[in-house]
Amino acid sequence: MTSALPTTSKDRQITLPSVPPLENGDRLTRPEFERRYINMTGLKKAELIEGVVYMASPLRFTPHAEPHGNVMGWLWTYKVATPQTQMGIEPTVRLDVDNEVQPDGVLFIRPECGGQVRLSEDGYLQDAPELVVEIAASSAAIDLGDKKRAYRRGGVQEYIVWQVCDRRIDWFTLDNGDYVALSPDEAGVISSPRFPGLRLDLEAMIQGNMAQVLTILQEGIQSTEHQQFIQEVSPN
Repeated sequence: MTSALPTTSKDRQITLPSVPPLENGDRLTRPEFERRYINMTGLKKAELIEGVVYMASPLRFTPHAEPHGNVMGWLWTYKVATPQTQMGIEPTVRLDVDNEVQPDGVLFIRPECGGQVRLSEDGYLQDAPELVVEIAASSAAIDLGDKKRAYRRGGVQEYIVWQVCDRRIDWFTLDNGDYVALSPDEAGVISSPRFPGLRLDLEAMIQGNMAQVLTILQEGIQSTEHQQFIQEVSPN
């Protein structure tokens, strides 16, 4: 009869993950955040905001996906008419050592045309896009709190937050180091200070009336100020 011998620490093989997983609320530096994020191949979206990890919940159609699509259509139309600009959906943006974000949308001037964004060697956006959009169906506290402070400090010149459930769109511009809310004109239209011709009918966007949104945008695209802007940022 053979008796089992107790196992020793030498006999036991304990396999530990080489890279810890990301968890909501983790406090990390950007390099460690990236190391863990890259290792989690099934993760679709996580952000580092002021050194804290935020992982996205599943997104519902009406309060997020549909308004997101409408805003991207608006920005894309402007970008097509302004080839000196680029836009993107949920890009990774490296702001600083404590902030690596994936905004819902960005619009920026091409680097060769004098823009402030750079593309890193591994394909990410480095530094702040000129304009950032966030759809805040249920995350208004983050988008108007820590994330807003990070964007302001990072140099995002214009910041748009659409609070879908509150039926409200706020458009901020960076002025002397602080964000100031832009006010619409008598027709309810806001015009971008940084991107001449980029105009938004607030109520039409909130209502999902994209025909009206694009009509107002086309008026801006056909304006003299937009044509002057194209000439100003065109490479020599």
